[in-house]
Amino acid sequence: MSLYDDAVLVLKGYEDQPGLRDAYQAHLAAHPDGIWRSCDAGHLTASALVIDPEHGRVLLTLHRKLRMWLQMGGHCEPGDISMAGAALREATEESGIAGLTLLPGGPVRLDRHPIPAPCNWHLDVQYAVLAPRGAEQAISDESLDLRWFGYDEVAEVADESVVRLMEATRARL
Repeated sequence: MSLYDDAVLVLKGYEDQPGLRDAYQAHLAAHPDGIWRSCDAGHLTASALVIDPEHGRVLLTLHRKLRMWLQMGGHCEPGDISMAGAALREATEESGIAGLTLLPGGPVRLDRHPIPAPCNWHLDVQYAVLAPRGAEQAISDESLDLRWFGYDEVAEVADESVVRLMEATRARL
């Protein structure tokens, strides 16, 4: 199965946010290259919130270009075979934490946000990953900083999309 086919199946099985889900599905139907950054009409991305429920915290990255505290994530790559795998790869690369595991149940949320031309839109498929006990993060080249925040601190440092992702993740736990 191709990454495109996986994305179609993931969205078909996603039951929340029907308006946004339908927009993602329409985008893929109109753009067979809609999972790749080369698609000027926008493209799917995969992200994951790293969560440590035992200590009531999430790991956020201070994005180098955007200078915002965000979950880990980014573009799909040719070696990715699933959206969940792409999200897990991104979370592992950007957090430096080995042994992350996907929270069962598929994507936690969808979030569409504008980006500078030529791509125009990121259609983010958002997952959550559980940090293993004793996880130690290591900053990547894509980040200015990497830090754990208590659940109650996230709204003070991150935008509403990250807060909504954290709340949806906690509800799923």
